[in-house]
Amino acid sequence: MTDTTPASVDETDEFDGTDPFDDAATVPEDDDRDASSFALFEGDEGRLDEPQRRALVALLRHSYVSARTHADEWRAVLDAEHQLRSRLNDLFLELHVDRDREVAWKRQARSESQRRGFPTLLRDVPYTREETIVLVWLRMRLRADARPGPDQVVVDRSEILAHVAGFRPATATDRTRDEGRVAKAVERLVTARVLLRTSDPDRFRIASVVEVLLPLERLLELDTWLANATTTGGDAPDGAEPSLPADLDLDAETDDTEEGSA
Repeated sequence: MTDTTPASVDETDEFDGTDPFDDAATVPEDDDRDASSFALFEGDEGRLDEPQRRALVALLRHSYVSARTHADEWRAVLDAEHQLRSRLNDLFLELHVDRDREVAWKRQARSESQRRGFPTLLRDVPYTREETIVLVWLRMRLRADARPGPDQVVVDRSEILAHVAGFRPATATDRTRDEGRVAKAVERLVTARVLLRTSDPDRFRIASVVEVLLPLERLLELDTWLANATTTGGDAPDGAEPSLPADLDLDAETDDTEEGSA
């Protein structure tokens, strides 16, 4: 015999008017979903918020990100260093952050395997002789004339030309060609933001990132190379020029203009 007595109802449970079988009742409100989602466009499955994504793009597009050149992106790097490092690692790149100099940059990861290297996004290209001379001089100027605050040492284009001219071989006769090479070196360093533009097109601030590009041991190595190259008539020993490490991508894209009152 079947018991058809209805089960007792707990009078402490109050009915709130919601149908427990109504799926819509269990779906969070749109505002709740948006608050926990980083989606910025339809189909977006990214896991970084917008400031972090902008920082990642800046790191990929530019030779470096600093507190001076990209203030918002620099703050995002500090706040999400682990997440950004992970995203760059997915591309076989390393993230390096110098908090003292307030600069972050990418570096090509190197495979430990001799059989199979990683695909590369950064180009390992040689310095030109003129770029080497200018970089070493900028690094020494920064050490000798450091002032409070970053990127405060200013140099003139004429100073750069005069300094490089001192390394011109005695046999060199085409001054116009040599000055053209120096001009190209300056423009490449401007593109890489090693030299920062000012309101005067012939004056530049030296970016503190040059200390990252040329640490002391690297500076001494290049200074020795220059001394040998000069005494041998412009060629390095064994014909080898120093190569540009992937520490700083001098050919990274840039579309910003740094101007100041200097």
